[in-house]
Amino acid sequence: MTVQHYDWSAYHSNVRPNKIAIRDLSNNVTLTYKELDDRASRLANWLQARGIKKGDRIAILSQNCAEFFELEFACAKVGAIELPLNWRLTKPELEYILNDSTPSVLIYDVSFSEIGIELQKDCKINHSLQIDKTDNLSEYDHAINDSELNYEKVDCTQDDLIMIMYTSGTTGHPKGAMINHQMQLYNTINLAAPAFVGPDSVQLVVLPLFHTGGMNCYANPVLHAGGELILIREFDPGLALSILGSSEYKVSHFFAVPAPYQFMMNHPDFDQTDLSSLKIAGIGGAPCAEAILKTWSNKGVSMIQGWGMTETSPGGIGLAAEDAERKLGSAGKALLHTEIKIVDEKSNELGADKVGELYIKGPNITPGYWNNPEATESSFEDGWLKTGDAAKFDEEGFVYIVDRSKDMYISGGENVYPAEVENVLYQLPQIGEAAIIGVPDERWGETGVAFISLKPNENLEEKDLISHCLENLAKFKVPSKVEFIDALPRNATGKVLKRTLREEYLGSDAPAIS
Repeated sequence: MTVQHYDWSAYHSNVRPNKIAIRDLSNNVTLTYKELDDRASRLANWLQARGIKKGDRIAILSQNCAEFFELEFACAKVGAIELPLNWRLTKPELEYILNDSTPSVLIYDVSFSEIGIELQKDCKINHSLQIDKTDNLSEYDHAINDSELNYEKVDCTQDDLIMIMYTSGTTGHPKGAMINHQMQLYNTINLAAPAFVGPDSVQLVVLPLFHTGGMNCYANPVLHAGGELILIREFDPGLALSILGSSEYKVSHFFAVPAPYQFMMNHPDFDQTDLSSLKIAGIGGAPCAEAILKTWSNKGVSMIQGWGMTETSPGGIGLAAEDAERKLGSAGKALLHTEIKIVDEKSNELGADKVGELYIKGPNITPGYWNNPEATESSFEDGWLKTGDAAKFDEEGFVYIVDRSKDMYISGGENVYPAEVENVLYQLPQIGEAAIIGVPDERWGETGVAFISLKPNENLEEKDLISHCLENLAKFKVPSKVEFIDALPRNATGKVLKRTLREEYLGSDAPAIS
């Protein structure tokens, strides 16, 4: 039997069939590599029986579960494209993504059955499967059990897509970053060596699998190496600590944005938890406070910081554990199969201590955005991805991210682009002007503040504005506070001066975000 080179589950099913691949603790399900590959093969058979062909999209709406990886490997077998959906989004937001990507199948967890049924109908999706781990006769398991192991193998190359991940867009609409097999392969190479990922690795996965951090730091690299994943549906600090400290599971790897680390170290069980099995703790998605690094380091945990984007697989820049405190605040240096440079406004490369825009290129970079050639063209220059992040090198070549993309801020590890929130605010007829800025927040890292100027003779209560946002935006995008002002400050060209808003709100010594 010929096994295609990108079919990871088939390889490990052949080499280590009885080794545990995934423990899904929320559902008390354990899958060996043979069981994982068998289920992926049967799902591939089911998909082809419904006419799924190479390049067709298959959407999944669920909290963390093994089915994400069963679908991923099924798609790899038949040339289809997995479309993970952010379950935090509202129906209008999901509708935009589904209408843009036009999937042929929607797989959704029973907890999302109401919105799943509506989305299938309103977005004209031909087929669906419902996951219900409390029911052995659920649609999904029924489809798996009734399908054959055989499927028609589809020839694919490393340039073919395996996934589309939608990221919030600076123009108010999300963009579908195209992820091909090459990107996934090079991400496993770029991240595996510095994180010491191997067949004996055991990772607790707490970030959502619709997010590149959940799927690729280090879940996919661990599966590529033949290691083991432990899944929980969503992060809970007490539960996560109990698993990290368990002598039964012997978790060696963990990855999260700063907030979960902070929640765990503030939990009453933290001091008593034995973390001696934990070899590597990766952290990214937002700047990490010194207190977090030192607290975990004092528990004997090696912290690896890094920088990346959905468009970079995501591994782009990494800071080794031994440099974490010496180079506090740095994202590190370019990962193995990656190039970076920092340029000025005329695209000239800059030396140490000069702030410019971070550019990156390599085999780990997206070929572009789904159904959006304009965004693709504007995002690249001579093969380099323009990240939009302001950065600088120090004298040793370590990268420091000085500012983040445009006006974007990060709340609980999730990117929030003010333009998207502002578009929703402008749906309210009373609003004349609206601007969102990100401000520091003890719990979430940053949160949004809305500055609103009402039209003449109009009235609007803060609670009504928040209620409108909750109906149309994911909760992490909803402003936590509203400031009503007479007019937004603007420069001579009419651009809103968000720096001025920030300084007036936080004080003149506030760090600039935009």
